[in-house]
Amino acid sequence: MPTLYGNTTGLSPLATKTLERIYRRKVPLASIATPELIKALAEASHETGRQVGALVHRSGEIDYVVVGDATRLMLPDIGRLRAAQGRFRALRLVHTHLFNEPLTRDDLVDLVRLRLDLIAAVQLSPQGEPRTVQYAYNVPVHGKGAVTVTVDDEGGDGRGKAELPYRTVGPVAVGRVDVDFGALIQALEDEFAKRSRTRSVSAKDGRAILVHVAEKAKAGALARAEESLRELTELAGTAGVDVADTVLQLRDRIDPRLVLGKGKLDEVVLRASELDAETLVFDRDLTPSQASAIAKHTDLKVLDRTQLILDIFAQRAESSDGKLQVELAQLKYTLPRLGQKDDSLSRLTGGIGGRGPGETKLEIGRRRAKERVSFLEAQLKRLSRQREQRRRRRARLGVPVVSIVGYTNAGKSTLLNTLTGADVLAENKLFATLDTRSRRLRFPEEREVVITDTVGFIRELPKDLFAAFRATFEEAADADLLLHVVDASDPARDQHIETTEALLTELDLIGIPRILVFNKADLIAPEEGRRLLLGHPDAVLLSATDRETTRELLAKLADRLKSRWEEAATVPAYEAEAEGGEPEEDGGLFDGEAESMTVLGPTSGAGAEASSARARGTFGA
Repeated sequence: MPTLYGNTTGLSPLATKTLERIYRRKVPLASIATPELIKALAEASHETGRQVGALVHRSGEIDYVVVGDATRLMLPDIGRLRAAQGRFRALRLVHTHLFNEPLTRDDLVDLVRLRLDLIAAVQLSPQGEPRTVQYAYNVPVHGKGAVTVTVDDEGGDGRGKAELPYRTVGPVAVGRVDVDFGALIQALEDEFAKRSRTRSVSAKDGRAILVHVAEKAKAGALARAEESLRELTELAGTAGVDVADTVLQLRDRIDPRLVLGKGKLDEVVLRASELDAETLVFDRDLTPSQASAIAKHTDLKVLDRTQLILDIFAQRAESSDGKLQVELAQLKYTLPRLGQKDDSLSRLTGGIGGRGPGETKLEIGRRRAKERVSFLEAQLKRLSRQREQRRRRRARLGVPVVSIVGYTNAGKSTLLNTLTGADVLAENKLFATLDTRSRRLRFPEEREVVITDTVGFIRELPKDLFAAFRATFEEAADADLLLHVVDASDPARDQHIETTEALLTELDLIGIPRILVFNKADLIAPEEGRRLLLGHPDAVLLSATDRETTRELLAKLADRLKSRWEEAATVPAYEAEAEGGEPEEDGGLFDGEAESMTVLGPTSGAGAEASSARARGTFGA
């Protein structure tokens, strides 16, 4: 018995038989639809008062007969047949429009999203007679516009016209549709295949559209949203994603299911097709149900902010400690989402141990994931104990510890390299380094200090990642002094300071003395540097790439740490002349990493004050 799909509730026996007879029709490849099929669809629509559609295979068979309501169709799940690059589904949709309306946005979204061969609307008269046909098919999009920002606070589109990923034809009279469907589709598939072979993607993980949705009732929502999107763009670049476009929508409230709302999400799907983007990245944490609903609606890969950050951490982790922490965070993120996987995970296992009530593959997957979480937590505790032992040995030697903290990409690793002569990886990327690095800085009279670089902070750090990397900040917990590094050239530096201080409070580190260091002074005007120092009198302004500008910081370090050094006749001071020393045996104090140190020549106390004054004078403070 043929199966009818869609809105079949309340159909009369006569209407049901009329619909089932549609399956008997055959359509040659050269035609979009035969007069017989068009007449059968019109009769069924007139009988039911609903839209009726047929999904026609290229073989000529009717694969699906779908019933909608008066204004729309809901297509069944047609799987992923022939959905490879450059190929369509080998299905075309021919359906009726009861009120002589043209192809709707829903029609065009289905065409693009499902990669249908073609979609045709048979426009009926009030008496149910077929009058005209309008059809559309996918076309390659060659133009790639610059990144645009769509602000939608009144329901409008907000962006200029772009090349559309489809072409519409008609309406034309039913008997005047003159197109060789088979030749058209073959030519289109050849063109798509040719374009996919010649397409160049600069980023290793393809193209993506970034999406930010905010509630417009909140004060300053637009400014915060734009700053958040800018940061998400940097995160995407670090993760290896080519940002094709950004979409920003201000709504009265966030849609609980699709976040954006169906209409705007349909626009994003069309935009993704225009720009050949395969991924949507949302600037928020999506619930498992939201991620599943969006992916089902769009047929695109859907990521949220947490997944993007986790991916960056997975790429950047180098030490065994860092890799364990990232894997633990990924497992904790994935556990509640295991239920969103495919249906095969619901099958019962058999054989020995699988009888009785049984255990599904999904349950096995969850159990094994929890076992792995327990194992990783035990491993991290062991490594934490080892770090504690190293810190105790350093404490017995009386070596002060200075930890560099701050927002990601503020220049912490560069500052460590400049101060100690180390060669720690330093890049203009978010989370360029994840693993804690400790290096020694040698002062006059055999004074020295251990300087530790930590992983950067970021707003709304994923809680699983924060919990996993909490142990990393144990190094900062035993520090005698914190260097809070801020990117002075970043427009959002005040928010970055707030975020860092909030996380330091959460980590119980806010009570440790700290020096505020404004970095990247070479990227701002001298007047702006003076304003920064007026607002933060105890701060230091420097450029981590220029050793000369670190004089004042070194003087402050000496002043803050003098009580921790052995009693000496004078407080260590600093000269511009410095030499890079050779590594010494660290006895395991630095986790087996090669140490770097800087030997600084002694000067008088007056010389230290003069160095501090010269450093401030560099920026007109």
